[in-house]
Formats: sequence, structure tokens, C-alpha cells
Amino acid sequence: MVGYDPKAEGRNNSKVEVAVAGSVSGLVTRALISPLDVIKIRFQLQIERLSHNNPGAKYRGIRQAIRDMARSLGHIAQWKNGGRMRQAGMLPGVGDLQFLSFEMLTELVHRANMYNNHEFSMHFICGGLSAGMATLTVHPVDVLRTRFAAQGEPRVYKTLQEAVVTMFRTEGPLVFYKGLNPTLIAIFPYAGLQFSCYNSLKQAYEWLMPTTDGKKSGNFKNLLCGSGAGVISKTLTYPLDLFKKRLQVGGFEHARVAFGQVRHYRGLVDCAKQILKEEGSLGLFKGLTPSLLKSALSTGFMFFWYELFCNIFHCMNTADRL
Repeated sequence: MVGYDPKAEGRNNSKVEVAVAGSVSGLVTRALISPLDVIKIRFQLQIERLSHNNPGAKYRGIRQAIRDMARSLGHIAQWKNGGRMRQAGMLPGVGDLQFLSFEMLTELVHRANMYNNHEFSMHFICGGLSAGMATLTVHPVDVLRTRFAAQGEPRVYKTLQEAVVTMFRTEGPLVFYKGLNPTLIAIFPYAGLQFSCYNSLKQAYEWLMPTTDGKKSGNFKNLLCGSGAGVISKTLTYPLDLFKKRLQVGGFEHARVAFGQVRHYRGLVDCAKQILKEEGSLGLFKGLTPSLLKSALSTGFMFFWYELFCNIFHCMNTADRL
């Protein structure tokens, strides 16, 4: 069970165990899906239409993008550009903060007797608030990760320290919070839908496919329901994620000349207007395919690993009491 469950007091983990399970699940998940994130970001930042019939575009499809990146940067480029920043970002992170705060918020709601047949809405609100708190903490890491994934060869930033120092000196301290507005606007419904849909999908799964073999079917159920929740939440909030990425590379246009056209945006509204005017409504969903694949895998694995580690901690605690 993700979140506090008063019906299972004996199975609730300690706050430290929740934080560790969330942190490790996030770290492992991001290491596994790093290449898809790099491809997604590069698709989002491309002005030209993503089409196999558009020879003027740097990237025209997932397979072509993988071949191009492997040819130009090497076969491990997908991990080198994105993986190091992603793993570094998980250490303080989104996973432990989000799951821990969600656990605490749902417990608070239960103690206040506010659930009362409103589980979906309460999980939505608690999930959104927990993600918002985590985002405020780690947003600078996300900006750095986007810059690393956006650059090509020769690399503008060779190390994390160089990137931090250069960005601070040339663009000021606020550079680390570029794209914060669309991030906060998007993260609340995105994370809220993740948590609420995950628990709803689990209930639907148990209703459709009841089983007594809880342990074997439980792991698959967690992975499947997590993937479904990731696809639903990402599809409904995707344009805001695209706006965020476009704004995060503002002031970094010189590193993207080799990738095609570049644009300057004055803010969230101007970014949305320019994309709609020049790229059409489909431009709001550039990179959706790798993003959905990445979201299905990342959310599925995130909940899978989190519940697995929580169960391991529970079994260890039970064994200690015997």
C-alpha cells in the first residue's frame, strides 16, 4: 500500500524506511530509463516537425534518434549525458521526499477523518502537494539535467561543477529556477494523478482478477498499475512538461545551433503562444511517444521498487519480532 493505511497498522513502515525505500526506488528507476529521458528532452526542444518525411529535422523518430546519438556521441551517450545528472539528482531527492511526504500527508488526513469515501480526491491532493514540496527542493538539479541532455559535441559543460559555476556567473542564481512556473503547475496534477490512479487501478485489478497468491501476483500488479498511472498522468499534463524544458534552456541557445532552429521565450505564456503559432497544436506533444514509454516504465518501476522495499523492511521487522 502506498500511503498511510489505518486498516494495516501492523504493516505500516517507519518514516525512515519509507524515505529509504523511496530514495532507492527512484535511484534505480532513473538509472534504468535514463536513455529515454535524453531522447524525450531532445524531441521536446526541437523546433522542426518530428517526421520521417522532414529531412531538415535533426531528429525524425525514436530509432533514428538513437542511431544518430550513438553515432555522434558513442553507444553510451544516452547514459553519459543524462544518467549522471539523473542519479545525482536522486540522492537528495524526489523519490524519498515525495513518498515520505505523501505518507505523512495521508496519515494526517486519516487522523483528521477527512477520507470518508473520498480516497481518490485525497490521494490526488496529497500526491500533488508532496510532489510540489519535492520539486521546490530539487528543481535546480532538473535544470542542470536538462542542460546536460540538451548539449551536443563539443560539450559546453564537461562537469557538474563547471556547469554550476558557469551558469551562476553568466546567468545569475535565478537560472537554476528557470521553468519553475510550468513545473509547479504541471507537477500537482501529474503527481496527484499518479498516486490516485495507481491506487484506483490496484483496486480495479483486484476486483477483476482476485487471487490468493498475493506475493507473486502483487509484484506484477504493482508494476502494471504503476505503468498505467504513469501513462494517464503524463498524457494529461504533457504540454506543461514541454514548456518547462523549452524555458529551462533559455540563455543556452548557443549550444543548440547544431540541433536546428532556436527560439527565445519571454515566459510561459509567450512560450505557449510561439509553439502554437509556429508548430501547431501537435507541437505541444513533441516527444510524447518516448515520454509515454519512459513514464510507463519509470512510474511502474518506481511503485514496484518502492512497494518491494517496503515489503522487505516489513518482513525484516516481522522476523526480528519472532
